[in-house]
Amino acid sequence: MMNAVLLDTCTFLWIVANAPELSKDAKAIFCDVENQVYLSAISVWEIAVKNMIGKLPLPDTVDVFVREQRESHKIESLALDEFAALYLPNLPQIHNDPFDRMLVCQAIRHDLTILTPDPMIRQYLVKSVW
Repeated sequence: MMNAVLLDTCTFLWIVANAPELSKDAKAIFCDVENQVYLSAISVWEIAVKNMIGKLPLPDTVDVFVREQRESHKIESLALDEFAALYLPNLPQIHNDPFDRMLVCQAIRHDLTILTPDPMIRQYLVKSVW
């Protein structure tokens, strides 16, 4: 039983697109109504940055896209707080992506399981499923 789940940015995008890249286990966990599912403000930042530089075209503005997709898929927003941010110096230098490193911090500090295909994230001492 999971209970609290944090979506990696790509996982969120694959869920809302019903993409084939989404693993069977990740989809089952996401669809389990017993689980509370979160999208981090860090992922929203990553989506906004990638959209601004042309790497992630969206069907609407970032704010409308994220809000509508979160609401229609019953995904809660997770703010970045000082408690999670201050964990960053404790992470080993496994992953160079600052977005992913902060998702790891949030998952550790808030006892969340990350749904991610990223093998680099799964090298941290964090609960993850794919």
